[in-house]
Amino acid sequence: MFTGLIREIATVTRYQNNILTIRSKHKAKLGDSIAVNGVCLTVIKVNADGFSLELADETRAIIEESKLSGEVHIEPAMMMHDRFEGHIVQGHVDCIGTVSQITKRENGTDFIIKVDPKQIAHIIPKGSITIDGISLTVNDVYKDSFRLTIIPHTLENTLMKHYEIGTKLNIETDVFARYIDHILAHRSQKKSMGWDEVDSIQMSY
Repeated sequence: MFTGLIREIATVTRYQNNILTIRSKHKAKLGDSIAVNGVCLTVIKVNADGFSLELADETRAIIEESKLSGEVHIEPAMMMHDRFEGHIVQGHVDCIGTVSQITKRENGTDFIIKVDPKQIAHIIPKGSITIDGISLTVNDVYKDSFRLTIIPHTLENTLMKHYEIGTKLNIETDVFARYIDHILAHRSQKKSMGWDEVDSIQMSY
């Protein structure tokens, strides 16, 4: 699990044959989970100046692979004793978004992000969303897009300062919205189990 708070901006030095190699100050260990631009990956090799991670084919089919080059946001998985900030992030990308509009304001910058309309049900006004691994708050939700207002501190300390119209983004929607939507969608298709059925399953083990 992650929080969506970026711990470092690292650099991709190589991406070939499903293996991503990153130069980083973070001292990773074999088997660690690290989110790279919002994608949860596993460390398979520790190098003198960083680490290497492996991507499954299914992961590559979902994410925006252009985000696996140059500078990247990284966040090591949250430890049990860590202070919880940000919001609950799984590192599972749901869709690719595209920056469609950028408007500078007096104390912030508005970004309009376009997504597949079927994802809108999981994007909640004033709720949380993860953009390239960054925990952010949604301001407004439209038919096929949503608006974020980014404060100067966030803009300056993340790669968002380089975003422009047409930039592709890894997006993870709110985990609770996804769970609730899934439960409600399947409630009408299957009745809840009765106690007799529960007892039968328990007795089979």
